[in-house]
Amino acid sequence: MRHHSVGSPRVAHVGSAIYGRFAEIVLAGVVLALLLPVLVACTLAVALESGRPILFRCRRTGRDGIEFDMLKFRKMRVDAVGPPLTGARDERFTRVGRRLARWKLDELPQLLNVLRGEMSFVGPRPEDPHFVETARSAFDDVLTVRPGITGLSQLAFAREGEVLDREPDRVDAYLTRLLPQKLALDRLYARNRSLGLDLRILTWTFLSVALRREVAVHRASGKLSLRRHRQLVPEPLTERARAV
Repeated sequence: MRHHSVGSPRVAHVGSAIYGRFAEIVLAGVVLALLLPVLVACTLAVALESGRPILFRCRRTGRDGIEFDMLKFRKMRVDAVGPPLTGARDERFTRVGRRLARWKLDELPQLLNVLRGEMSFVGPRPEDPHFVETARSAFDDVLTVRPGITGLSQLAFAREGEVLDREPDRVDAYLTRLLPQKLALDRLYARNRSLGLDLRILTWTFLSVALRREVAVHRASGKLSLRRHRQLVPEPLTERARAV
């Protein structure tokens, strides 16, 4: 049997992962406690307007290709049907759901996914299994890390719903135009992830929500900054970014 000393790279990596996971559990618990009034208010608003279920479970592909149910506050009518992608002015939204989506409050239940170990605070956006299968090899790097509530692609495509609103075929537009760009950013994150990068992403996410400003993400380096001009369609990938 091969033994590893405390200072060996393997033990150091395992130890770092354990402490990182512990810190994430503690942080998720603290954030849930602080946001409890908001969570209760959202729960009551959904229940009073359209009843149960309060939560919507989206099937997603996580780390190592393992599928899980990503939680959101339900923002559509109970009997809603249609494409798996939503627009900013989706007719299936309830009045409460439209406001939840606008302020990103529908994403708060994903803190439970973090506690369960299915998601992290920062990471690639978890994708629909059907979309993953359309470009499985392109997801190889992305699926080596846990998906996140926020991340590079989430910040860069914060107005994705408005882009899809203009498309007659949302699924085709997503698969051919948006998904390749999001994947490039998610691969960039997976290959360069670090505590420093995670902290920068969390900081810019807070600024984006607090200031109601868009964040620009450099496609090749992942550098973050406030977007100076309002932009609906994300800029196309450069050749360097496509190679990332």
